[in-house]
Amino acid sequence: MHQPSPIGVFDSGYGGLTILKELVKELPQYDYLYLGDNARAPYGTRSFDTVYQYTLEAVQWFFSQGCELVVLACNTASAKALRTIQQRNLAAFGPSKRVLGVIRPTAEVIGRFSESGQLGVLATKGTVNSESYLLEIAHFFPDMTVFQQACPMWVPLIENGEHEGAGADYFVKDSLGQLLGQSPAIDTILLACTHYPLLIPKIEASIPKHIQVVSQGEIVAQSLANYLKRHPAMADHCSKNGHIRFCTTDSTTDFDEKGAIFFGKSLKSEHIVLGH
Repeated sequence: MHQPSPIGVFDSGYGGLTILKELVKELPQYDYLYLGDNARAPYGTRSFDTVYQYTLEAVQWFFSQGCELVVLACNTASAKALRTIQQRNLAAFGPSKRVLGVIRPTAEVIGRFSESGQLGVLATKGTVNSESYLLEIAHFFPDMTVFQQACPMWVPLIENGEHEGAGADYFVKDSLGQLLGQSPAIDTILLACTHYPLLIPKIEASIPKHIQVVSQGEIVAQSLANYLKRHPAMADHCSKNGHIRFCTTDSTTDFDEKGAIFFGKSLKSEHIVLGH
């Protein structure tokens, strides 16, 4: 018999807290274990091999904590590591273990948001270079045209608390200008990085009114709810006390302070070590 255990939620740092926030809103009865690998963030600029290794170490840690289900609430980890872990490593952890990402659930529904069939995707360089969104969206919406734009300055601005200041305006407008310059028919912009929802007010102020901005939290939360409905055995493995435990590989003081901005309420984390 499996002991019920929390749902693991992983991110390279703080961004996954915007996903966790929506998971808790959609599925408040479940327990969650959140881990931010802040000591090695950001992942967006790192190689495929490095992101795979780091993510695998995190997944191993979650399983060592008793988790049966882990959600990679990080676009870079989902893009660069998820499939390899699922194909190469998961079987060794045991038949009941599952690792899910944020790209596929987003790709499954994103076509419904656009009338023109022209989608803009804003993401980190790593996610853009992986072409994961191009491949996944083409699978579900083959007639959709997808334009990507990397926003290398956005995560540092947000993590340094500069996202509400005037200094962020230039970088937001610059990236949006480059994206919309690729096609005047783009009517939907997907924020394919979990940090970017914090920039929504600036993004919406910088684009035409008819363009809608889509962030992933609600999509991923609804997808997880559907997954647990379709897999009652997994739902039974997940404990339900409405409890959240926060962990970080770096300073707990920093995590508690900055994490609260992403999560929308105060939190208290503990420090853990990944790898060797």
